[in-house]
Amino acid sequence: MCLAVAARIVSPLMLRNDMRRFFVSSGWIFIATIVLVLAFIPFDPLISQRAQALPAAVIGFNQAITDFGTFRWMLYTTGFLAILAYTAARAFGTRAYGVRIRTTWRLLFYFFSTIGTASVLVHLLKFLIGRARPELLMEMGAYSLTPFTGDNLYESFPSGHSAAAGSFFGAFLMLVPRFRFLFIGLALVIGVSRVIVGAHYPSDVAAGLLLGTWTAIAFAFIFARGGWLFSFNENGWPHPKHAVSRRS
Repeated sequence: MCLAVAARIVSPLMLRNDMRRFFVSSGWIFIATIVLVLAFIPFDPLISQRAQALPAAVIGFNQAITDFGTFRWMLYTTGFLAILAYTAARAFGTRAYGVRIRTTWRLLFYFFSTIGTASVLVHLLKFLIGRARPELLMEMGAYSLTPFTGDNLYESFPSGHSAAAGSFFGAFLMLVPRFRFLFIGLALVIGVSRVIVGAHYPSDVAAGLLLGTWTAIAFAFIFARGGWLFSFNENGWPHPKHAVSRRS
């Protein structure tokens, strides 16, 4: 009886603490986004023009890799294969067949929830903001906003490719934090390529990368709260479960 009453009291307290930690981490990401966007905006036109003036070999390389950052490519081709490879390795490290199936589905659900949510958010922001792309720089300037058009030419902010890369590699970062510098580097490569090929300004890329990373962190908190894939460490941060028990 006493244990049941205590559980009912502790659970809401734990939920409030989890939510507080989530909003604190979200606040830091929001502040970082504002700071980076404001820092890049004055230099957006200059950096964009300088990037597009790089040697043809550099531009060609970035054109070859930049489409790795598309949501469709990540969700349905390369991303799907990479996720399956990781989930297979993770799932078959457990013993019970039922645990393997649950682990596989939870990993897939985490990746697709993260990437799918980032896609919805970034396209909504593009529609609401309507920033003209760099190809319209000479005609409209770097700071022209034409919201609610639904025209791709006015969907520069934030960068969708960068958001996709941020969510995809951010999910891997949360699951395998020891390789965080590798995943951060890969996301940055995709983001920088968007500037070099003339599709986005640096501030677009910064906002996209951080938006995608935020979705990966948000779903890690949600999964940790349910005891799926993650648990909270002593600092209240989602940490991957390396050993999955039969109850998880």
